[in-house]
Amino acid sequence: MTDLEPFDSSLLAPGVRARFVDNGNGLTVHILEAGWQDATRPCLLLLHGFPELAYSWRAVIKPLADAGYHVVAPDQRGYGRTTGCTDGYDVDLAPFRMINLARDALGLVTALGRRYVDAVIGHDFGSPVAAWCATIRPDVFRAVVLMSAPFGGAPALPVSGRRVNARDRTDPAAAIAAAAAVHSELAQLPRPRKHYQWYYSERSANDDMLHCAQGLQAFLRAYYHVKSADWPQNKPYPLSAWSANELAKLPTYYVMDRDCDMAATVALHMPSAQQIAACQWLPDAQLQVYAMEYARTGFQAALNWYRCRTSGRFVGEEQLFAGRTIDVPACFIAGKSDWGTYQKAGELDRLQTVVCTQYAGTHLLDGAGHWVQQEQPDSVVVTLLAFLRGSRP
Repeated sequence: MTDLEPFDSSLLAPGVRARFVDNGNGLTVHILEAGWQDATRPCLLLLHGFPELAYSWRAVIKPLADAGYHVVAPDQRGYGRTTGCTDGYDVDLAPFRMINLARDALGLVTALGRRYVDAVIGHDFGSPVAAWCATIRPDVFRAVVLMSAPFGGAPALPVSGRRVNARDRTDPAAAIAAAAAVHSELAQLPRPRKHYQWYYSERSANDDMLHCAQGLQAFLRAYYHVKSADWPQNKPYPLSAWSANELAKLPTYYVMDRDCDMAATVALHMPSAQQIAACQWLPDAQLQVYAMEYARTGFQAALNWYRCRTSGRFVGEEQLFAGRTIDVPACFIAGKSDWGTYQKAGELDRLQTVVCTQYAGTHLLDGAGHWVQQEQPDSVVVTLLAFLRGSRP
């Protein structure tokens, strides 16, 4: 068990509680939930991304519960008050791979006494976890909503005798080669650049953010601001390819200047005191919750998720599901000002046309950037309820 206490009720809306649950996969999971009083209610599982927490769903948990659902949002492996995983840079990365993160979700559902949930809803890095849940166990995860990060599907098996293109990211070795090639090209641009996921995979990334010159809370303020609709330069559009010239069109919080760390990158866009005071979706008291939690845990365990992806080590395991589609009802929700929708060329189109066999629509919401469920919670709730009830908003 853990010596930590669950979130104090003063941090939560009335009717929302925090507690710990053993997920049977090595974790003592800290969850926020509402609507637990009636075991016959349909259940929704909400999976957060980076650098977030279960707390990121704070504005939608109670409204969804009021609509008749048992709503559960965990701190995922390596985040917040969930304990049981190893921390640090020199640890085994296997527990942080996607298949095991889906196992975490399955274990939590079982620990809650449920045979299935009516939907798994994932935001940012929680989106591929939700997608894998629906791909592997459609009997348990009976609908899926992906938010802010499209899912391109399970990687294909390499075909024997086929000449492997260096940019074919479905093959583990080719994935590493393609990433290295793009990074070499990015570094050679007139304005040298680097991709944020590979930066997050470096040993220095945790300390760069945790001990940055501006302080942790100011770093988080700038990071959330620059990826939101509050930053007027966020005017996303589709990219045509995974290439240096195309990737260089992304803002620097995605494709960074080569010699700049993330804390310094977002510091250039720190909002003014007036902008902070006007930020109703993330007032300082709520931002402090994130700063408090990350000051205690650091970022490294969360960053290990990125290292699993950039290493290419676990693509082979995912190829077990080559050719599988998502065969439960699915939809995609993001903010209109979110570059995350387009940062991987072609993935949204593939999600809509190939990956999902019961696709119920793409919803890009006004007035939101990357943190859509925080920036526009009312619109997210309306969109979710319409999808869950089998209609469209």
